[in-house]
Amino acid sequence: MSRIVDTPAGPARVTWHVAAEARAVLALGHGAGGGIEAPDLQALADALPDLGTTVALVEQPWRVAGKRVAPAPRTLDAAWTALWPALAEHGLPVVAGGRSAGARVACRTARATGAHAVLALSFPLHPPGRPERSRVDELTGAGVPVLVVQGGRDPFGRPAEFPPGTELVEVPEADHGFAVPKRAGFSQAEALAAAVAGIAGWLDAHTSEAAGGAG
Repeated sequence: MSRIVDTPAGPARVTWHVAAEARAVLALGHGAGGGIEAPDLQALADALPDLGTTVALVEQPWRVAGKRVAPAPRTLDAAWTALWPALAEHGLPVVAGGRSAGARVACRTARATGAHAVLALSFPLHPPGRPERSRVDELTGAGVPVLVVQGGRDPFGRPAEFPPGTELVEVPEADHGFAVPKRAGFSQAEALAAAVAGIAGWLDAHTSEAAGGAG
């Protein structure tokens, strides 16, 4: 079920994967180089509704308009913030999330939107080969609980590069898109399934009590 939501940057699209008895909503934005068809976003949309979490896959206006290049961060943030009421209209706790650039948006806007928590998939801690250009302040400044899910070989930041105390699920051997090499001994589907299980447990721990209060 898809819905167009007007934002200052143009129409965004929200595709809902609804849980029968939802305890929370997980809103997921895409990266700068792809859309909601990313394997990790689709895996979460397929699995989580059966576990009590409604998943809303959000396409930023530039993707809806068919453009190939993402706009400036402030434009992404403005669109995400503007569509938030549509994500929160059911009165459930909403966890903001996304992959790569979408994870940055979720972190930067968490305070302004009132997000319950943030799920950061493949957080781009720095550009490849440029660790001095750290974006760690976006991550640590979210102001809400954050779970990072990071590939073990992600050139945008390997798990060991994140600050001590970061709550993190590692996808072993995976790159920025969570693809794993044949030598890993397990498939990408198996790697994603393990990551989804970790995410589901984290969501349950962080939303069950809040959902009870919302009811």
